[in-house]
Amino acid sequence: MLWGVGGLTFGLSMRYLGVALGQSIALGTCAAFGTLFPALLAGQNLFRGEGLALLLGVCITLAGIAVIGYAGSLRSRLLSEEERRAAIKDFALTKGLLVALLAGAMSACFSLGLESGAAIHAAAVAAGARELFALNPVILLVTLGGFVTNAAYCIFCNLRNHTGRDYFSVPARTWINNVLFCALAGVLWYSQFFGLGMGKSFFTSSPLMTAFSWSILMSLNVLFSNLWGIWLREWRGVDRRTAAVLVIGLLILIFSTVYPQLVK
Repeated sequence: MLWGVGGLTFGLSMRYLGVALGQSIALGTCAAFGTLFPALLAGQNLFRGEGLALLLGVCITLAGIAVIGYAGSLRSRLLSEEERRAAIKDFALTKGLLVALLAGAMSACFSLGLESGAAIHAAAVAAGARELFALNPVILLVTLGGFVTNAAYCIFCNLRNHTGRDYFSVPARTWINNVLFCALAGVLWYSQFFGLGMGKSFFTSSPLMTAFSWSILMSLNVLFSNLWGIWLREWRGVDRRTAAVLVIGLLILIFSTVYPQLVK
């Protein structure tokens, strides 16, 4: 349910900062908390052995995201107020950063939920489920908690704003389009966690890679969200320095995804 709060504020972070910068800040925070919290709760020493390697990997990820965040601040300085509004209608740097940090911290609870479901995962394997799909029951329960949070907030907003009738006052074509695109977004969003479970099944012999898999997922999220940001022209009009800083940040993120394999 706390992850659901992260989902609510995650959308706001992109509203205030744009796809590229909003996802970078939110998912960077999520990568750090989601990777380190389970290790800390398990009593792992982060200053020795694999714990230290895990900590350094997270630091590399955060460094890449920090560089991208710096590129975002450079872009903000270069644009006029009119240009900011043209690129991102509700752009608000300070408010957006605060919301993105909250979204990242709450979204990390998804990783804690997966770790807490270890007994369910083990039971699924014992019952004959393939390791490739054994994490799915845990993902179902965690996403169910997020659904409850979001549904409750949606109903609250409908009651407060008297907008429940809006679901039935739009043309059928608009209603169908909204439902289809929401369903597509849900399938695509879920597929990353399905892929995470499948990927972790290949890391059973490497505790370091298993622990770092969450950070790899978030790094790839940030990487591709910035590529989408470039495609959507959110970085249009920036100078060469800002573009170079952005590229350096993306390269650091790419390196962070292979770092655990280099030190394994």
